[in-house]
Amino acid sequence: MLRTEADEPGWEVDPDDEWGVAVVATVGRQLKLRREAVGMRAGEFGKAVGYGEDLVYKIESGKRIPRQEYLDRADEVLGAGGLIAAAWEDVKRVRYPKRVRELGQLEARAVEIALYECHIIPGLLQTPEHARSVIGAAQPPYSPDDAERMVAARLARQSVFQRSPAPAMSFVLEEGVLRRPIGGTMAWRQQLERLLEVGRSHHVVLQVMPMGSDTHSGLDGRIELLKFPDGTAVGRSDGAFNGRPTHEPKHLRILELRYGTIRAQALSPRESLALIERMLGET
Repeated sequence: MLRTEADEPGWEVDPDDEWGVAVVATVGRQLKLRREAVGMRAGEFGKAVGYGEDLVYKIESGKRIPRQEYLDRADEVLGAGGLIAAAWEDVKRVRYPKRVRELGQLEARAVEIALYECHIIPGLLQTPEHARSVIGAAQPPYSPDDAERMVAARLARQSVFQRSPAPAMSFVLEEGVLRRPIGGTMAWRQQLERLLEVGRSHHVVLQVMPMGSDTHSGLDGRIELLKFPDGTAVGRSDGAFNGRPTHEPKHLRILELRYGTIRAQALSPRESLALIERMLGET
């Protein structure tokens, strides 16, 4: 059965992502030229690769990002000798939303990552099932294909844990968030196990803000700080500077003060891991 735009939405191109638009348009144009060079109509080509004619036109016009399987199959059908399949190396760099790519690039450069999260478990710490449940709860809902693309993008950022040398990483999470069984009991257990695994890493400090804390310095919302090898840094907070990223030394000092105070008010790393272990025993 042919896959069509209706039942296989594919990946939408972000019109504000100039680089992504250029890459997808170039690949689409090359696909069209090669198809026409062998004398195949779009419908005929679509049947050969297993996709509907409408989706072929969308990809060739640069309006939709092709999957790797599409490029591989097109390469075989058009006898391109690997040249079309090789385009995936360019396409895969733009298949994630621009803002996610930019965040991933910053995290990949950082030598220090510090994050306080109050409403969810940070994406860097989420398991696939947890990420799928969180993204799937969005309103209005994402299409199944776009949801999977966002899950993949979130998980791709976690490669930062395998970097060598590894960055120094610090997380403060709210106990109430950890007690919410997102995705059901099994997914919840897997998420708690993931937190324990990460929290025991030599380059990670994981702390929990207990529910019994009557007040603390993170009530304004999320705080994120990234520091880079050249001494520069970037920070963002939901409750400061309009929530926008800032490089200003004065602003960064304020965020560092808030984050340091939050860490002092949270449970110690050892107490935090013990609490998560108790939660796991309760599931």
